[in-house]
Amino acid sequence: MKSKLVILSLMVAAASTATAQTKEKFVSEKASDNIFVSVGVGASASMYKEDGFDLGKAISPHVTISLGKWFTPVWAVRGQIGLWNDKVNTGWGESGAIDANGYALAGEKKDHDMTTGRIRLDGMFNLSNAFCGYNPDRLFNLSVFAGPGLTIAKPYTSQEIVNNGDDTWSKVKSDKKTRAYVNGSVGLQGKFNLNKYWDIDLEARGELSPSYFGTLCSANTTGNIYLTAGVTYTFGGKKFISCGAKVDQNAINEEVNKYRTELAQAQADLADAKNALANVRPEVKEVTKEVQVAGPRAIFFRIGSARIDDYGKVNIQLAAKILKANPDKKYKVAGYADKATGSSTWNQKLSEKRAQAVYDALIKEGVDKDQLELVGFGGTANMFGKNYLNRVVIME
Repeated sequence: MKSKLVILSLMVAAASTATAQTKEKFVSEKASDNIFVSVGVGASASMYKEDGFDLGKAISPHVTISLGKWFTPVWAVRGQIGLWNDKVNTGWGESGAIDANGYALAGEKKDHDMTTGRIRLDGMFNLSNAFCGYNPDRLFNLSVFAGPGLTIAKPYTSQEIVNNGDDTWSKVKSDKKTRAYVNGSVGLQGKFNLNKYWDIDLEARGELSPSYFGTLCSANTTGNIYLTAGVTYTFGGKKFISCGAKVDQNAINEEVNKYRTELAQAQADLADAKNALANVRPEVKEVTKEVQVAGPRAIFFRIGSARIDDYGKVNIQLAAKILKANPDKKYKVAGYADKATGSSTWNQKLSEKRAQAVYDALIKEGVDKDQLELVGFGGTANMFGKNYLNRVVIME
């Protein structure tokens, strides 16, 4: 009976692990992993309409500084600051010959520089890793990004038109006030992988916001196009770990076959004992009673997890049934973790959490807590010859 239960436990664990690993996924193991800072330089152009004419032909420099984190090889979030100035070419200037409506005479137009700043929040999606799979050695990655932001500017909020007394008018400057305008943007990023720490970036961004030129322009909205090139540094290097290890099916089969051999030998010994007893005392009627004995069981877990899956719950229910039928038997609930993955402090906590999860599940099934001993052994190496088999709680 003991051997049958052990075999069942191993087969259930193998099926569970194999199912979980059909598609390998990667994540940042710690909160401090894959945090990056970027600096970019380039140019911007303002696009707006005034009285049916396309304006905004002047090009302005643009500098960006970004700080973000890749949570997986596919998804990231970053904050970005963009600085420099915008240029507007308009007849709504603050001085010069104008008509009574405030527009320049004879089509006179002037260039005006406005110091502006941007604060952006971008969600980033790596197309290369999403559709081609994660490859840390890939030379080029293509990503899209989008998000909201704020444009900080000092527009002319009002201007006064003054009659010069000779049938001409002029505009008088008014004070500028700093204002924030909500914007939205989308873009495309190409990233060249230099090494574990450094990347070269090329970005194109389109941005739309309410017009921040004030009385310099009659347009209601302003669009901006940005082209920048820069570099990215990842603190501590790019680090992603697999959500689950690949299963060595041969190792599982070897363990199952070993217990099958032991079971066959036990059945042969039992048959020999029955024959010997029958020959010595043939007058005695043989009575066979099946006695459930508490034997060791293994509950396997996925990497970094203390959650019991449905296969593990089967083992726990079987163990609980036997323990309740044998109140004098006790189990040691021992949690383990994979020493090859994670720090010793993390592995100790993880092994204790796994043991506690199994302990709580047994109590929930009605097992007396006095029959259980709880212990976590932290990270261990090659307990069964394979690292991933150390992600386990053993009840014995």
